[in-house]
Amino acid sequence: MEDHEDSSVMVRNFDPERDSERVESVERMCEVGPSGKISLFTDLLGDPLCRIRNSPSFLMLVAEETSGPVREIVGLVRGCVKTVTCGKKTNFTAVHNTKSIPIETKVAYLLGLRVSPSHRRRGIGLKLVQQMEKWFKQMGAEYSYMATDKDNEASVKLFTERCGYSKFRTPVVLVNPVYRHHVPVRRGKVNLIRLSPHEAETLYRNQFGTTEFFPKDIEAVLNNPLNLGTFLAVPAPFQWNGTEHFLSQPPHSWAVLSVWNSKNAFQMEVRGASRLVRALAQTSRFIDRVLPWLKIPSFPNLFRPFGFYFLYGLGGAGQAAQHLMRALCAHAHNLAREGGCSLVATELASCEPILAGIPHWERLSFSDLWCVKRLSEEYTDTEIGDWTKAKPPPSIFVDPREV
Repeated sequence: MEDHEDSSVMVRNFDPERDSERVESVERMCEVGPSGKISLFTDLLGDPLCRIRNSPSFLMLVAEETSGPVREIVGLVRGCVKTVTCGKKTNFTAVHNTKSIPIETKVAYLLGLRVSPSHRRRGIGLKLVQQMEKWFKQMGAEYSYMATDKDNEASVKLFTERCGYSKFRTPVVLVNPVYRHHVPVRRGKVNLIRLSPHEAETLYRNQFGTTEFFPKDIEAVLNNPLNLGTFLAVPAPFQWNGTEHFLSQPPHSWAVLSVWNSKNAFQMEVRGASRLVRALAQTSRFIDRVLPWLKIPSFPNLFRPFGFYFLYGLGGAGQAAQHLMRALCAHAHNLAREGGCSLVATELASCEPILAGIPHWERLSFSDLWCVKRLSEEYTDTEIGDWTKAKPPPSIFVDPREV
Protein backbone atom coordinates (compact mmCIF):
# COMPACT_ATOMS: atom_id res chain seq x y z
CA MET A 1 0.00 0.00 0.00
CA GLU A 2 1.49 3.34 -1.09
CA ASP A 3 1.43 6.45 1.09
CA HIS A 4 -0.44 9.45 -0.29
CA GLU A 5 0.12 13.09 0.60
CA ASP A 6 -2.64 14.58 2.73
CA SER A 7 -3.56 18.13 1.61
CA SER A 8 -5.71 18.62 4.73
CA VAL A 9 -2.61 18.61 6.96
CA MET A 10 -0.65 21.82 7.46
CA VAL A 11 2.93 21.89 8.77
CA ARG A 12 3.82 24.90 10.93
CA ASN A 13 6.16 25.98 13.73
CA PHE A 14 5.49 24.66 17.21
CA ASP A 15 3.79 27.16 19.54
CA PRO A 16 4.61 26.34 23.20
CA GLU A 17 1.56 28.14 24.59
CA ARG A 18 -1.12 26.35 22.58
CA ASP A 19 0.61 23.15 21.41
CA SER A 20 2.41 21.66 24.42
CA GLU A 21 -0.45 19.52 25.76
CA ARG A 22 -1.45 18.29 22.30
CA VAL A 23 2.15 17.43 21.45
CA GLU A 24 2.43 15.45 24.67
CA SER A 25 -0.70 13.53 23.67
CA VAL A 26 0.85 12.59 20.30
CA GLU A 27 4.05 11.50 22.06
CA ARG A 28 2.05 9.21 24.36
CA MET A 29 0.12 7.65 21.47
CA CYS A 30 3.30 6.97 19.51
CA GLU A 31 5.02 5.28 22.45
CA VAL A 32 2.37 2.63 23.03
CA GLY A 33 4.27 -0.63 22.63
CA PRO A 34 3.07 -3.99 21.28
CA SER A 35 0.81 -5.93 23.60
CA GLY A 36 2.77 -8.29 25.86
CA LYS A 37 6.14 -6.75 25.00
CA ILE A 38 8.47 -4.48 26.94
CA SER A 39 8.48 -0.88 25.69
CA LEU A 40 10.46 2.24 26.59
CA PHE A 41 8.57 5.46 27.30
CA THR A 42 10.00 8.99 27.47
CA ASP A 43 8.79 11.66 29.87
CA LEU A 44 9.79 15.11 28.59
CA LEU A 45 8.95 16.67 31.97
CA GLY A 46 6.51 19.09 30.36
CA ASP A 47 9.07 20.55 27.94
CA PRO A 48 8.67 19.35 24.32
CA LEU A 49 11.85 21.24 23.39
CA CYS A 50 14.05 19.65 26.07
CA ARG A 51 16.02 17.51 23.61
CA ILE A 52 16.99 20.43 21.34
CA ARG A 53 16.86 23.65 23.36
CA ASN A 54 20.55 23.44 24.33
CA SER A 55 21.66 23.42 20.69
CA PRO A 56 22.85 26.68 19.07
CA SER A 57 19.95 26.72 16.55
CA PHE A 58 16.81 24.60 16.80
CA LEU A 59 13.26 24.28 15.51
CA MET A 60 10.21 22.13 16.17
CA LEU A 61 7.47 21.61 13.59
CA VAL A 62 3.99 20.20 14.05
CA ALA A 63 1.55 18.74 11.53
CA GLU A 64 -1.99 19.97 12.11
CA GLU A 65 -5.20 18.45 10.73
CA THR A 66 -7.25 21.32 9.30
CA SER A 67 -10.26 19.55 7.79
CA GLY A 68 -12.19 18.79 10.97
CA PRO A 69 -14.19 21.09 13.27
CA VAL A 70 -11.33 21.01 15.79
CA ARG A 71 -7.73 21.37 14.67
CA GLU A 72 -5.72 18.37 15.84
CA ILE A 73 -1.96 17.92 15.98
CA VAL A 74 -1.17 14.63 14.27
CA GLY A 75 2.61 14.75 13.87
CA LEU A 76 5.79 16.52 14.90
CA VAL A 77 9.53 16.65 14.30
CA ARG A 78 12.50 18.41 15.87
CA GLY A 79 15.73 19.63 14.35
CA CYS A 80 18.90 21.54 15.22
CA VAL A 81 21.92 22.90 13.36
CA LYS A 82 25.54 23.32 14.40
CA THR A 83 29.09 23.27 13.05
CA VAL A 84 31.10 20.07 13.53
CA THR A 85 34.28 18.39 12.38
CA CYS A 86 33.77 16.14 9.35
CA GLY A 87 37.40 15.26 8.62
CA LYS A 88 40.96 16.46 8.91
CA LYS A 89 43.83 17.63 6.74
CA THR A 90 47.54 18.05 7.20
CA ASN A 91 49.06 21.44 7.81
CA PHE A 92 52.80 21.83 7.40
CA THR A 93 53.82 24.04 10.32
CA ALA A 94 57.59 23.75 9.91
CA VAL A 95 60.23 21.67 8.18
CA HIS A 96 59.48 17.98 8.80
CA ASN A 97 56.75 19.04 11.24
CA THR A 98 53.09 18.47 10.41
CA LYS A 99 49.85 19.02 12.27
CA SER A 100 46.35 17.71 11.62
CA ILE A 101 43.71 20.41 11.55
CA PRO A 102 39.94 19.85 11.45
CA ILE A 103 37.73 20.26 8.41
CA GLU A 104 34.41 21.69 9.55
CA THR A 105 30.94 21.68 8.09
CA LYS A 106 27.48 22.82 9.12
CA VAL A 107 25.35 19.79 9.92
CA ALA A 108 21.68 19.41 10.86
CA TYR A 109 20.29 16.77 13.18
CA LEU A 110 16.72 15.56 12.71
CA LEU A 111 15.06 13.79 15.65
CA GLY A 112 11.78 13.02 17.37
CA LEU A 113 9.70 12.35 14.24
CA ARG A 114 6.22 11.28 15.37
CA VAL A 115 2.98 10.67 13.48
CA SER A 116 -0.27 9.76 15.23
CA PRO A 117 -1.13 6.07 14.60
CA SER A 118 -4.51 7.04 13.11
CA HIS A 119 -2.85 9.31 10.54
CA ARG A 120 -0.03 7.12 9.28
CA ARG A 121 0.52 6.17 5.63
CA ARG A 122 -0.76 9.56 4.52
CA GLY A 123 2.61 11.14 3.75
CA ILE A 124 2.67 13.25 6.93
CA GLY A 125 6.07 12.00 8.10
CA LEU A 126 7.61 12.76 4.70
CA LYS A 127 6.00 16.21 4.69
CA LEU A 128 7.44 17.00 8.12
CA VAL A 129 10.92 15.87 7.08
CA GLN A 130 10.82 17.92 3.87
CA GLN A 131 9.71 21.06 5.68
CA MET A 132 12.42 20.62 8.28
CA GLU A 133 15.03 20.16 5.55
CA LYS A 134 13.96 23.48 4.02
CA TRP A 135 14.81 25.17 7.31
CA PHE A 136 18.11 23.26 7.48
CA LYS A 137 19.08 24.68 4.08
CA GLN A 138 18.04 28.19 5.12
CA MET A 139 20.39 27.81 8.09
CA GLY A 140 23.24 26.87 5.75
CA ALA A 141 23.48 23.20 6.67
CA GLU A 142 25.41 21.08 4.16
CA TYR A 143 24.31 17.74 5.61
CA SER A 144 21.40 16.34 7.59
CA TYR A 145 21.55 13.21 9.69
CA MET A 146 19.26 11.20 11.94
CA ALA A 147 19.66 8.33 14.39
CA THR A 148 17.45 5.31 14.91
CA ASP A 149 17.54 1.78 16.25
CA LYS A 150 19.03 -0.33 13.48
CA ASP A 151 16.13 -2.78 13.89
CA ASN A 152 13.47 -0.08 13.39
CA GLU A 153 12.59 -1.13 9.84
CA ALA A 154 9.82 1.44 9.37
CA SER A 155 12.08 4.37 10.28
CA VAL A 156 15.03 3.10 8.23
CA LYS A 157 12.78 2.52 5.22
CA LEU A 158 11.22 5.99 5.41
CA PHE A 159 14.56 7.78 5.53
CA THR A 160 16.58 5.64 3.11
CA GLU A 161 13.89 4.91 0.51
CA ARG A 162 11.69 8.01 0.58
CA CYS A 163 13.77 10.82 2.06
CA GLY A 164 17.08 10.19 0.27
CA TYR A 165 19.23 9.33 3.29
CA SER A 166 21.95 6.68 3.27
CA LYS A 167 23.29 4.53 6.07
CA PHE A 168 26.36 6.26 7.49
CA ARG A 169 27.58 5.20 10.94
CA THR A 170 26.69 2.38 13.35
CA PRO A 171 27.74 3.47 16.86
CA VAL A 172 27.01 1.40 19.95
CA VAL A 173 25.03 2.58 22.95
CA LEU A 174 26.50 1.12 26.15
CA VAL A 175 24.26 1.09 29.21
CA ASN A 176 25.25 0.18 32.75
CA PRO A 177 22.90 0.02 35.77
CA VAL A 178 23.49 2.10 38.88
CA TYR A 179 23.79 -0.24 41.86
CA ARG A 180 22.72 0.37 45.43
CA HIS A 181 26.35 0.02 46.55
CA HIS A 182 29.31 2.32 46.04
CA VAL A 183 31.79 1.16 43.36
CA PRO A 184 35.46 1.43 44.43
CA VAL A 185 37.68 3.62 42.24
CA ARG A 186 41.12 2.36 43.38
CA ARG A 187 42.33 5.81 44.36
CA GLY A 188 45.73 4.58 45.48
CA LYS A 189 46.75 3.64 41.94
CA VAL A 190 44.82 6.27 39.99
CA ASN A 191 44.63 10.03 40.37
CA LEU A 192 41.29 11.54 39.35
CA ILE A 193 41.38 15.22 38.44
CA ARG A 194 38.34 17.40 37.88
CA LEU A 195 39.07 19.89 35.09
CA SER A 196 37.62 23.36 34.86
CA PRO A 197 35.50 24.05 31.73
CA HIS A 198 38.38 26.07 30.27
CA GLU A 199 40.91 23.29 30.96
CA ALA A 200 38.52 20.72 29.50
CA GLU A 201 37.98 22.82 26.38
CA THR A 202 41.72 23.17 25.81
CA LEU A 203 42.26 19.43 26.26
CA TYR A 204 39.35 18.46 24.03
CA ARG A 205 40.28 20.85 21.22
CA ASN A 206 43.87 19.60 21.27
CA GLN A 207 43.11 15.86 21.51
CA PHE A 208 39.63 15.56 19.93
CA GLY A 209 39.39 18.53 17.58
CA THR A 210 39.80 16.36 14.47
CA THR A 211 37.35 13.69 15.70
CA GLU A 212 34.26 13.28 13.53
CA PHE A 213 31.20 15.23 14.82
CA PHE A 214 33.31 17.23 17.32
CA PRO A 215 31.22 20.40 17.95
CA LYS A 216 32.84 23.73 17.19
CA ASP A 217 31.02 25.24 20.19
CA ILE A 218 32.40 22.69 22.67
CA GLU A 219 32.76 25.51 25.21
CA ALA A 220 28.96 25.91 25.22
CA VAL A 221 28.58 22.21 26.04
CA LEU A 222 31.14 22.30 28.85
CA ASN A 223 29.64 25.44 30.41
CA ASN A 224 26.05 24.21 30.20
CA PRO A 225 24.34 23.75 33.61
CA LEU A 226 23.57 20.13 32.66
CA ASN A 227 27.29 19.38 32.37
CA LEU A 228 28.42 17.91 35.70
CA GLY A 229 32.13 18.04 35.00
CA THR A 230 35.06 16.69 33.03
CA PHE A 231 37.33 14.19 34.78
CA LEU A 232 40.84 13.10 33.88
CA ALA A 233 42.39 9.85 35.14
CA VAL A 234 46.17 9.47 35.29
CA PRO A 235 48.45 6.89 36.97
CA ALA A 236 49.54 7.81 40.48
CA PRO A 237 51.68 9.69 41.42
CA PHE A 238 51.32 11.95 38.33
CA GLN A 239 50.14 15.40 39.41
CA TRP A 240 48.12 17.95 37.47
CA ASN A 241 50.01 21.17 36.78
CA GLY A 242 47.71 22.68 34.20
CA THR A 243 46.70 21.88 30.64
CA GLU A 244 49.82 23.29 29.02
CA HIS A 245 52.09 21.11 31.16
CA PHE A 246 49.92 18.05 30.56
CA LEU A 247 49.93 18.48 26.78
CA SER A 248 53.69 19.09 26.62
CA GLN A 249 54.64 16.35 29.11
CA PRO A 250 51.76 13.85 29.28
CA PRO A 251 51.91 10.71 31.44
CA HIS A 252 52.45 7.35 29.75
CA SER A 253 48.69 6.71 29.94
CA TRP A 254 45.58 8.80 30.57
CA ALA A 255 41.81 8.78 30.07
CA VAL A 256 39.11 11.43 30.11
CA LEU A 257 35.32 11.71 30.12
CA SER A 258 32.59 14.25 30.84
CA VAL A 259 29.26 13.69 32.60
CA TRP A 260 25.93 15.12 31.37
CA ASN A 261 22.83 15.26 33.57
CA SER A 262 20.12 13.93 31.23
CA LYS A 263 17.96 13.27 34.30
CA ASN A 264 17.12 16.97 34.59
CA ALA A 265 16.16 17.19 30.90
CA PHE A 266 13.91 14.14 30.51
CA GLN A 267 13.20 10.79 32.12
CA MET A 268 12.31 7.32 30.90
CA GLU A 269 10.22 4.36 31.99
CA VAL A 270 10.07 0.68 31.02
CA ARG A 271 6.55 -0.70 30.66
CA GLY A 272 5.19 -4.11 29.83
CA ALA A 273 7.57 -6.15 32.00
CA SER A 274 6.14 -9.30 33.56
CA ARG A 275 5.59 -9.69 37.30
CA LEU A 276 8.43 -12.21 37.39
CA VAL A 277 10.91 -9.75 35.88
CA ARG A 278 9.82 -7.04 38.31
CA ALA A 279 10.09 -9.43 41.27
CA LEU A 280 13.60 -10.59 40.30
CA ALA A 281 14.74 -6.99 39.89
CA GLN A 282 13.29 -6.04 43.26
CA THR A 283 14.97 -9.02 44.94
CA SER A 284 18.37 -8.06 43.51
CA ARG A 285 17.98 -4.53 44.90
CA PHE A 286 16.94 -5.87 48.31
CA ILE A 287 20.02 -8.09 48.57
CA ASP A 288 22.27 -5.25 47.42
CA ARG A 289 20.76 -2.95 50.06
CA VAL A 290 20.99 -5.29 53.07
CA LEU A 291 24.30 -6.94 52.05
CA PRO A 292 26.21 -4.13 50.30
CA TRP A 293 29.62 -5.68 51.07
CA LEU A 294 28.81 -8.53 48.68
CA LYS A 295 28.70 -5.94 45.86
CA ILE A 296 26.11 -8.00 43.97
CA PRO A 297 25.09 -6.30 40.69
CA SER A 298 21.49 -5.25 41.24
CA PHE A 299 18.92 -4.39 38.60
CA PRO A 300 17.57 -0.85 39.12
CA ASN A 301 13.88 0.01 39.20
CA LEU A 302 13.26 0.96 35.59
CA PHE A 303 9.52 0.34 35.89
CA ARG A 304 8.78 3.85 37.08
CA PRO A 305 10.16 7.16 35.69
CA PHE A 306 13.94 7.16 36.05
CA GLY A 307 16.84 9.35 35.07
CA PHE A 308 20.32 8.66 33.76
CA TYR A 309 23.68 10.35 33.32
CA PHE A 310 25.24 10.38 29.86
CA LEU A 311 29.00 10.05 29.46
CA TYR A 312 30.57 11.86 26.51
CA GLY A 313 33.98 12.95 25.30
CA LEU A 314 35.49 9.59 26.24
CA GLY A 315 39.04 8.93 25.15
CA GLY A 316 42.58 8.33 26.22
CA ALA A 317 46.04 7.16 25.28
CA GLY A 318 48.62 4.65 26.44
CA GLN A 319 48.61 0.98 27.45
CA ALA A 320 46.74 1.65 30.69
CA ALA A 321 44.02 3.82 29.10
CA GLN A 322 41.32 1.15 29.42
CA HIS A 323 42.18 0.56 33.07
CA LEU A 324 42.01 4.31 33.73
CA MET A 325 38.70 4.53 31.89
CA ARG A 326 37.24 1.87 34.21
CA ALA A 327 38.22 4.08 37.16
CA LEU A 328 36.49 7.06 35.53
CA CYS A 329 33.35 5.00 34.86
CA ALA A 330 33.31 3.88 38.50
CA HIS A 331 33.49 7.53 39.55
CA ALA A 332 30.67 8.41 37.14
CA HIS A 333 28.61 5.53 38.54
CA ASN A 334 29.01 6.90 42.05
CA LEU A 335 28.01 10.38 40.88
CA ALA A 336 24.89 8.89 39.29
CA ARG A 337 24.14 6.97 42.49
CA GLU A 338 24.35 10.18 44.50
CA GLY A 339 22.21 11.95 41.91
CA GLY A 340 19.39 9.40 42.15
CA CYS A 341 19.89 7.94 38.67
CA SER A 342 19.13 4.38 37.60
CA LEU A 343 21.46 4.11 34.61
CA VAL A 344 24.68 5.44 33.14
CA ALA A 345 24.92 5.43 29.34
CA THR A 346 27.31 6.43 26.58
CA GLU A 347 27.54 6.19 22.80
CA LEU A 348 30.72 5.47 20.85
CA ALA A 349 31.97 4.29 17.50
CA SER A 350 31.81 0.50 17.33
CA CYS A 351 35.59 0.37 16.76
CA GLU A 352 36.48 2.93 19.46
CA PRO A 353 39.86 1.89 20.99
CA ILE A 354 38.71 2.70 24.56
CA LEU A 355 35.54 0.56 24.22
CA ALA A 356 36.81 -2.41 26.25
CA GLY A 357 37.36 -0.19 29.28
CA ILE A 358 33.70 0.82 29.62
CA PRO A 359 31.57 -1.35 31.97
CA HIS A 360 28.13 -2.14 30.56
CA TRP A 361 25.40 -4.76 30.49
CA GLU A 362 24.98 -6.41 27.11
CA ARG A 363 21.25 -6.93 27.71
CA LEU A 364 20.71 -3.20 28.13
CA SER A 365 23.08 -2.05 25.36
CA PHE A 366 22.33 -1.91 21.64
CA SER A 367 23.57 -0.77 18.22
CA ASP A 368 22.42 2.51 16.73
CA LEU A 369 22.18 3.55 13.09
CA TRP A 370 22.95 7.04 11.79
CA CYS A 371 21.73 7.96 8.32
CA VAL A 372 22.94 11.02 6.43
CA LYS A 373 21.85 13.15 3.47
CA ARG A 374 23.72 15.79 1.49
CA LEU A 375 21.74 19.04 1.33
CA SER A 376 24.19 21.33 -0.47
CA GLU A 377 25.79 21.11 -3.89
CA GLU A 378 28.88 22.96 -2.68
CA TYR A 379 31.79 21.52 -0.67
CA THR A 380 33.12 23.30 2.40
CA ASP A 381 36.52 21.76 1.74
CA THR A 382 37.38 19.90 -1.44
CA GLU A 383 39.97 17.80 0.41
CA ILE A 384 37.29 15.64 2.02
CA GLY A 385 34.74 15.92 -0.80
CA ASP A 386 31.36 14.34 -0.14
CA TRP A 387 31.24 13.45 3.58
CA THR A 388 28.46 10.91 3.02
CA LYS A 389 31.00 8.70 1.23
CA ALA A 390 33.77 9.00 3.85
CA LYS A 391 34.96 5.79 5.51
CA PRO A 392 34.01 5.28 9.18
CA PRO A 393 36.74 6.64 11.50
CA PRO A 394 37.83 4.83 14.67
CA SER A 395 36.18 7.46 16.88
CA ILE A 396 33.20 9.81 16.82
CA PHE A 397 32.18 12.55 19.25
CA VAL A 398 28.60 12.24 20.44
CA ASP A 399 27.12 15.57 21.52
CA PRO A 400 25.16 15.10 24.78
CA ARG A 401 22.75 17.87 23.76
CA GLU A 402 21.31 15.54 21.13
CA VAL A 403 20.84 12.41 23.20
